[in-house]
Amino acid sequence: MEDCIFCKILNGEIPTRKIYENDLLMVIMNIDPATNGHLLVIPKKHQTNIFDVEEEFITDAFKVIRDYVYPLLKERLNCEGLTIAENNELGQDIRHFHFHLIPRYKDDNADMKYNKDLLIDIEEVFNKLTK
Repeated sequence: MEDCIFCKILNGEIPTRKIYENDLLMVIMNIDPATNGHLLVIPKKHQTNIFDVEEEFITDAFKVIRDYVYPLLKERLNCEGLTIAENNELGQDIRHFHFHLIPRYKDDNADMKYNKDLLIDIEEVFNKLTK
């Protein structure tokens, strides 16, 4: 995709700080991190959101996160946890599927905060989803 910043990064048109790469994906540093070590996992093939992302990428991404990236973050940055986030449509600033890997540290205040005033009764939500 011509205007996609991630495609430009993957094609070498824009410099990046690459942490890991294989045939299916690239792991890069987020230029606007929520915490130290905030990374992005990006498929090499342009895929927009959860509806068109390939299962092969998802499987590989979680293996890479589990076996390499998370242990690296724990060992080198001493993080105490890891938040894995992914946005679709609303909240998705870049329309190229990607995971955020947000290392967690004591007192990092990186919690996702939502407007709880918009919540409806949990039973009503359950009924909408199941009936």
